[in-house]
Amino acid sequence: MMNDAVTSASGGVKVWDIWIRLFHWIIVLFIPAMWWTAENNEMTWHMRLGMILLALLIFRVLWGFFGSSTARFSSFVKGPGAVMRYLTGGANDGEGAVGHNPAGGWSVLALLVLMLAQVGLGLFSGDPYDGATGPLNDRVGVMTAGWMTEWHEIGFNVLVGLIAIHISAVLFYLFVKRRNLVKPMVTGMKADGVTSADLGTVSHLAALLCLLVGAAISAWIWFGAG
Repeated sequence: MMNDAVTSASGGVKVWDIWIRLFHWIIVLFIPAMWWTAENNEMTWHMRLGMILLALLIFRVLWGFFGSSTARFSSFVKGPGAVMRYLTGGANDGEGAVGHNPAGGWSVLALLVLMLAQVGLGLFSGDPYDGATGPLNDRVGVMTAGWMTEWHEIGFNVLVGLIAIHISAVLFYLFVKRRNLVKPMVTGMKADGVTSADLGTVSHLAALLCLLVGAAISAWIWFGAG
């Protein structure tokens, strides 16, 4: 166990643990890789990357309950009232907050849910006659696999749209609010008016166990979920 709620000599405080940052940047690499493998008919690699992505997403869901304070869903998934107050300027705009603001929290949750849905659809997608099928394709009929494949493709376009909104929000904060949201996701540190440094205790053992559970479930599915 170690406490990552530290304050730097420059007055910055740690707001993101190393596991959240690694997850974030691996996903940044994985999404274009998933697109490229699908577009270039590299379906073997597409499925392999998809299974790794599933393991990472399961890890992130578990880390949302057992991770550091800013990683937990309870810290950033707020009710409709809090979101509306934030969007209408009736609440703190997040400048002094640790972690995601109310709107950003729902954006993160939407991205996670959609990525899980994408991977879930991909597990059953494909056509056995062209050799490109998900590991659970044989568990559903041809027609079911067909519409799952279609929604898998549609879902990716929706995912790209959400990512575009996410990036637009980051750029808005950078150029309008004059607040860099990317740097803290690289360094873990935030220095611009944070009022709380309570990141909480980060258990690297718990993180490894969450990752192991994700890898085990993904491997079980890959080998047929028998």
